[in-house]
Amino acid sequence: MAANKERYISPFSTRYASEEMQYVFSENFKFTTWHKLWIALAKAEQKMGLDITDEQIAELEAYKDIVDFETAEAREKVVRHDVMSHVYAYGKQCPKAEPIIHLGATSCYVGDNTDVIILREASKIVLKKCAQVIKNLSEFAQQYKALPCLAYTHLQPAQLTTVGKRAALWMYELIQDIQNLEYQLSNLKLLGSKGTTGTQASFMELFEGDQEKVKMVEQLIAEDLGFEKCVAVSGQTYSRKTDSYFLGALSGIAQSAYKFSNDMRILQSFEEMEEPFEKNQIGSSAMPYKRNPMRSERISSLARYVIVDSLNPALTAGTQWFERTLDDSANKRISVAEAFLAVDSILNIYINITNGLVVYDKVVTRRVMEKLPFMATENIMMKSVKNGGNRQELHELLRTHSHAAAAKVKLEGGKNDLIDRIAADPAFPITKEEIESELDPILYVGRSVAQVDEFIESEVKPVLERLYTGEITSELKV
Repeated sequence: MAANKERYISPFSTRYASEEMQYVFSENFKFTTWHKLWIALAKAEQKMGLDITDEQIAELEAYKDIVDFETAEAREKVVRHDVMSHVYAYGKQCPKAEPIIHLGATSCYVGDNTDVIILREASKIVLKKCAQVIKNLSEFAQQYKALPCLAYTHLQPAQLTTVGKRAALWMYELIQDIQNLEYQLSNLKLLGSKGTTGTQASFMELFEGDQEKVKMVEQLIAEDLGFEKCVAVSGQTYSRKTDSYFLGALSGIAQSAYKFSNDMRILQSFEEMEEPFEKNQIGSSAMPYKRNPMRSERISSLARYVIVDSLNPALTAGTQWFERTLDDSANKRISVAEAFLAVDSILNIYINITNGLVVYDKVVTRRVMEKLPFMATENIMMKSVKNGGNRQELHELLRTHSHAAAAKVKLEGGKNDLIDRIAADPAFPITKEEIESELDPILYVGRSVAQVDEFIESEVKPVLERLYTGEITSELKV
């Protein structure tokens, strides 16, 4: 343990990412998947007539989940090749099967197929956590669908919305990201057994030119690993555009979470809403009274990392020369893993925040009422016209009174007296009581309440039916 304090350890391991996501990118998951791929290859080759015995396959199966790291690491120091080092180590564990391990395959058979499987498993975790965020926000939206609040354009007060309707906007963006990631998963295919340049020449040699057997070997491998099929054509590797597509989807999730976190930071500044704040949490080392939105700030920070990181596989995809080069390897193993770890971290925090959102409804309503007289002027004008007023004259008077009331608030620090000004103006054929009847905030939220109900029914419920598997709670590590 002491040694760990003397070398770099990724913050994703110590502070942010879940154990579940870290395991998918672990050495153990990687190399046990290599074992499973070698078993799938041997079984497929046996079915297609190669001299591979049940005893050999049973021996491989017995050590499927046991990786001899010590032997593999010692061997790699000698041969400087990770795949052949693990072929060697697996062969030591399975001496009867040793002659047929990796038969006909190239390194990318285990390396790339494993990376595809990792994309699949990591994406499943992401979707599961996205569903929990959606569930949390849908419950919040239902609870606050009829609480009017100020809406903003250009970060300036505009017409009203509701607190629940705003949560629907957060959900809608995340649902689009979910659909994008689901689409990428639905099109994800295993590389299969394509050989050194994608021509399957080695397998044509093994099966004496029988193309149907070569094709069937690949199909059997795909089915064994839970895929419908393998890619139709490839060089030595699966197309690096696949990584770019998946990280593009992760970038989308980061963008949506970033939007939510920024809105939350502003709302907390307005004192309308607040992220969870624990009993003994310290907001500032210098200012004891502060309640900083550190969770939302952390989402913002990690989201920027993911958005920038998503460029890495795009550049890698564009620089793969002919059937393959190896300048993808170092970049790929960092960028893909860390994008998933970062999005996992973001979703952990997103779940945590949305599970404990605080709404200060009295502050929300007070801020609405400060601006509502200005928003009510059109209704006041319409009612005055119905009572015999001149629309054009009233419009000019409302403009003058509104600017005067705004100046009283901004320049003098006084109360918004627009209603009193209008009521006192004989040009308006309307009583103060009639004016005040127009000051119910719910009159100005449009279809917000119905939109929340319709959105949850049409968009949210199908997502939860597909993806929600049970309650996920998320406590921050630090």
